[in-house]
Amino acid sequence: MTLLHGDTARMAYDSEIFNHGRGTATVFIPVEGDTAAVGRVVSTLIPAAELAIIRHSGTHRNIDLTYGELGAYVMRHEIAIAGPVREYYLRAFLETPNLDEWETEIGWPISRRDPPR
Repeated sequence: MTLLHGDTARMAYDSEIFNHGRGTATVFIPVEGDTAAVGRVVSTLIPAAELAIIRHSGTHRNIDLTYGELGAYVMRHEIAIAGPVREYYLRAFLETPNLDEWETEIGWPISRRDPPR
């Protein structure tokens, strides 16, 4: 097994969490190659997707505002598709105890549209 992208933890949230307050959240670390199950840790495939990305800087206390901005964008442009929303922790508690220095990318699955000709 080879860790990819610096072994940073990531999350994938099913849309039910946002729509109904309950659903599946998956913590994952991208790897290449075979992995063995250990306890409740299992190998799973997070499907590739085109994502609209927004970066949230600082504490997660107000990350809902960043989610709202991204969600409004994908809805306004009618590009949202079904699939898990992802969080990529670029800088978090393992890198710094200062919450104001955290950097999180949020990725919303979209369908790519060709620009008008």
